[in-house]
Amino acid sequence: MARRTKEDALATRDAILDAAELLFERQGVSRTTLQHIASAAGVTRGAIYWHFQDKSALFNAMMERAVMPLESALQCVEGADESDPLGQLRDWAMTAFRLTAKDAKTRRVFEIAIHKIEYVEELNAVRDRHLASHARWLARAEYRIKAAVKMGLLRKDVPVRTTALGLWAVTDGLIRLWLLKPGAFNLVRVGEQMVDSHLDALRAAVPRKKN
Repeated sequence: MARRTKEDALATRDAILDAAELLFERQGVSRTTLQHIASAAGVTRGAIYWHFQDKSALFNAMMERAVMPLESALQCVEGADESDPLGQLRDWAMTAFRLTAKDAKTRRVFEIAIHKIEYVEELNAVRDRHLASHARWLARAEYRIKAAVKMGLLRKDVPVRTTALGLWAVTDGLIRLWLLKPGAFNLVRVGEQMVDSHLDALRAAVPRKKN
């Protein structure tokens, strides 16, 4: 029997992930077994275990293969000009909206992650991954909100943690709502309006020029 090549192994891994993605979307994560995935991918359960320790590891690999909008947008916040902290936060939200609206694969995986999963024991690692991702973003958002206050862009009495959580809630919540019925409203346009309203309500008043 010919030895499996690295390319064969990667092709099998991708086939497993493709099958899992479609099944997770169709019937939910908890109701999808490794046997279901193996049958859909045309492989044995042993082949799945050769690539993934368990269903949680397989799910995480699927999530990592398709860049999640909220996680991907962190790159925008990280790389932008630090002289404009509010612009960084706004760009983060807008990137998440655009990815969700325009990238079908990203949208499908994100929908699985928020609407088709139950955090049963075997998926605790998935929950932990979500919490870790949220904590990383929250820390970065708070850093930029503090910078905006120091620069006089936001009011001095702005509650930093609450402001960061509010921006996350606006972005994540609107995406969740849109995914229930894509096309019900323009995610990018409405998202832009909501994020701007959230930030504008916290901006420091600009002193009027004296005549």
